[in-house]
Amino acid sequence: MAANAISMFLPDRSALAGWFRRNRQRSRGLFDLLLDDAYYAQPIALRHPFVFYEGHIPAFSVNTLVKRALGQRGIDDKLERLFARGIDPDSACGKKQSVQDVWPSRDAVLSFAAEADRLVLDCLEHADLDSPANPLLDRAQALFAILEHEAMHQETLAYLLHRLPLDQKRKPLEYCPVLNGTAPKAEWIAISPGRATLGVERDALRFGWDNEHPAHSVDVAEFSIERFDVTNASFLDFVDAGGYADEQWWRPRDWHWIRTEQVRHPLFWESNGRDWFWRGMFGRFRLPHSWPVYVSFAEATAYAKWRRARLPSEAEFQRAAFSASDGSERPHPWGAEEPSAVHGVFDFSNWDPHPVGSHPEGRSAFGVDDLVGNGWEWTSTPFAPFPGFQPMASYPEYSADFFDNDHFVLKGGSPVTVRELLRPSFRNWFRPRYPYVYATFRCARDGR
Repeated sequence: MAANAISMFLPDRSALAGWFRRNRQRSRGLFDLLLDDAYYAQPIALRHPFVFYEGHIPAFSVNTLVKRALGQRGIDDKLERLFARGIDPDSACGKKQSVQDVWPSRDAVLSFAAEADRLVLDCLEHADLDSPANPLLDRAQALFAILEHEAMHQETLAYLLHRLPLDQKRKPLEYCPVLNGTAPKAEWIAISPGRATLGVERDALRFGWDNEHPAHSVDVAEFSIERFDVTNASFLDFVDAGGYADEQWWRPRDWHWIRTEQVRHPLFWESNGRDWFWRGMFGRFRLPHSWPVYVSFAEATAYAKWRRARLPSEAEFQRAAFSASDGSERPHPWGAEEPSAVHGVFDFSNWDPHPVGSHPEGRSAFGVDDLVGNGWEWTSTPFAPFPGFQPMASYPEYSADFFDNDHFVLKGGSPVTVRELLRPSFRNWFRPRYPYVYATFRCARDGR
């Protein structure tokens, strides 16, 4: 294929360059929220400090596209190794890398990032990005990997920023949480038995991560699912009932976590001993009862057991979100229309969630609300490969390192999940006792 050609299946070069520039602009905006003294802060112990991510995103682009896929020279081998891997470090790694003198100055990181951006944009203009003979470039896999990789790390940055003390970050002028709204009563929706498609065939999608492939169809028995995500108000009932002090609701390892870490309530909640408050991205305010609760898998499963219910499986979520009673399936819960602000809270449309049920235009064919946006949703399904799984050439360790039966699938999306990731096959995953994610849940039960 000629160097100036891109497959008809892909956007043109100017569109790809525009996507890349938008990514970089948003990332810079996130880092600019930090006050200077916070650049080396590590607000989540099992994550790297902020400095790492400002170097990791461009380093991944250089290592993946420029060097490995295209065989070109990089910029600085030492920095490209230092910033190479950024997913879920263990406790030893997190502690070791938290020392400030391990990391370069911000000026050095910004200089490296600027040169990386220049290299990538040059490749976008001149290189043969779509080459079936090269597994890393087949249908421009490496290019799409770096584009979506940056978007996912923008969400990681949001989690880190959220845990940072309020006086260490700049509050945007437009920050305005939606605090009105009354928590609706729990309502159950019956989902008829039928088939659900998990995953997607590679040829049916411009790009997908390896854990999204291949497609397969599964039978889903009749079940019921809550119309709305569990709200702060509903979860408060569990807290007030002593749920965090009652072992019967918790899995053994989760109960050990509750006791050793002295967990007494969701991480996003704070108390003055009398009233509950929500720790927002840029402010602290009285607990919004109508918002979805953000909790770990451990807390979600305990609450569901207390309710004499359970979490939905990945297949059940898929059917409730993307199927209809006539057996048809949709690209989005609301249908074929492209995602927009009327359908839900995603794509950085807000720093915090909205009241549940605020976006009826995003309702699924079965009448279930907020299945995309406003918070990732925990499922009961361990993160595992689909039958026929093959690691992707451009990032072979992306999924395979986490097929350990200790990560669980989340579906949907959060307020800071970009629209490009709002596809039915996309799967997120986290450990069961990781409480920092914008993750909510809804209960399910067998039958009607």
